[in-house]
Amino acid sequence: MTSEAGTGTAPGTAPDGGTAPPPDDGAVPPADDGATFADLGLRPELLAALSRLGYEEPTPIQREAVPPMVEGRDLLGQAATGTGKTAAYALPVLQRLPDDRPGGDPLALVLVPTRELCIQVSEALHRYGRDLGARVVPVYGGQPIPRQLRALEAGVDVVVATPGRALDLLQRGSLHLGGVATVVLDEADEMLDMGFAEDLEALLDEVPEQRQTVLFSATMPRRLDAMARRHLRDPLRIQVAREVPVEGEAPRVRQTAFVVARAAKPAALGRVLDVESPTAAIVFCRTRDEVDDLTETLNGRGYRAEALHGGMSQEQRDRVMNRLRSGTAELLVATDVAARGLDVEQLTHVVNYDVPAAAETYVHRIGRVGRAGREGVAITLVEPRAHRMLKTIERVTGAPIHVERVPTVADLRARRLELTRAALRESLLGDDLERFRSVVDSLTDEFDVVEVALAAVKLAHEATTGPDDDEEIPEVTLRPERPRRDGDRGDRGDRGDRGQGRPPRARSVGGDTERLFIGAGRSAGVRPGDLVGAIAGETELRGRDVGAIEIAERFSLVEVPAAAAEDVITALRGSTIKGRKVTVRRERPR
Repeated sequence: MTSEAGTGTAPGTAPDGGTAPPPDDGAVPPADDGATFADLGLRPELLAALSRLGYEEPTPIQREAVPPMVEGRDLLGQAATGTGKTAAYALPVLQRLPDDRPGGDPLALVLVPTRELCIQVSEALHRYGRDLGARVVPVYGGQPIPRQLRALEAGVDVVVATPGRALDLLQRGSLHLGGVATVVLDEADEMLDMGFAEDLEALLDEVPEQRQTVLFSATMPRRLDAMARRHLRDPLRIQVAREVPVEGEAPRVRQTAFVVARAAKPAALGRVLDVESPTAAIVFCRTRDEVDDLTETLNGRGYRAEALHGGMSQEQRDRVMNRLRSGTAELLVATDVAARGLDVEQLTHVVNYDVPAAAETYVHRIGRVGRAGREGVAITLVEPRAHRMLKTIERVTGAPIHVERVPTVADLRARRLELTRAALRESLLGDDLERFRSVVDSLTDEFDVVEVALAAVKLAHEATTGPDDDEEIPEVTLRPERPRRDGDRGDRGDRGDRGQGRPPRARSVGGDTERLFIGAGRSAGVRPGDLVGAIAGETELRGRDVGAIEIAERFSLVEVPAAAAEDVITALRGSTIKGRKVTVRRERPR
């Protein structure tokens, strides 16, 4: 972790362990240096709230960020999800609220990329600021505007918003930013990837110049750094990495891959889930249709699965998340865009139904488990042709992904017997069994006591596991990697044309890209950000994976990683660009 103001650099303290989980989105434990929240100079009301929630020690980024933010410094923080960044800015925002808050216009604005993160941040601010009487209003798409208008009219201290809805309310004259003293951009790189760059610029132009601006991001791409230079004044720079396990300790996330043919994937996923028995799991798919189809298949196999994707209303999404958090559902089948910003405390497993087209996507997905000292499992179903991308992911993460065969019927039966044995042991240790003694006594007059026990185990096993699955899943292997010739396009993956205003060429599997034809251009008001936002919002690709963009009068051409081209076509055909359906296909050879 490093922090710097201007050009100077001051070393921070590296996390080396901790005891209590911090008040945030599954943050890593803090360094055991004796620091408390009281040492950060927070007001008594905030300390009381934190004490009620059971939090005692701040995380590294909270120790570094809270004091300068309380003093009013601009701050640029590079921190991944799971490092405690929500509380790192939420506590100073609340600390800086004046006691005699006049009027009803907001004093702080927090911008986030997704509805789910908007709700999560708003709930955190409510919890921390309850004793201060802080008025926090979340505004996001998918919720009726009249309800948000009424909340704003009643008076608000902090607005937590997605950029699109904030700009909409601003243009309606319902959101007034003239009194904003602090602006926070959380997950700023995600907002740029989703095409919100112009919305962010428009919102920042509406708040007073003499304000505190805070920007948090997991990565720092060039265009985000340029935005920070335009809008932040002499910012303190803080960089915090995830806690690295001490050498010799087991990793918090066990990473495993199973090689399976596409046709056998549903059965293989069911077999793996049966063996793993997750408390709660997220299964990531590439498209909405795949999410719906797989959810239906899993429910047909007896799992309690719920779908989550961008085609659902906010009410439906809230209902799904409540079912998962309450334990009514055990599996969440989701697209990346729908799952952004989610934090489920009881989550134990993340499953990649396909190998992600970008290594960063994989990192973001598995980051949802193994938080705050909890162990987690990351599982990937790999088709034989995806060997190269699996190696790329291993190289980026710096951790091995153990390739194993899909569990056999014998493995499944052994696992089910182990679960039965564990359940019986728990009953023997904790239950009152005396009332069943008369049954055993009467049976042992006729049968051996071991035979009675065997019959009881058989009944218990069949009652909890159901019928045996006796269908073996065909075993396949990874295809060997083809040697690359000097002339292959993969050697030129990052040297594409850089047209004016175009994103950099996509970095794909082996560097191969394809150009897609999209039947909308300048005459329809299409801009590069619209195309990047549509692709990042509907598929697992990030904005930086999109390559060169050409916009003509009546059509556009977009480069995407070749491995993800079909998924992009399918996703965009099911969505809209600039409010209308468009033709999407591969570019025809000239």
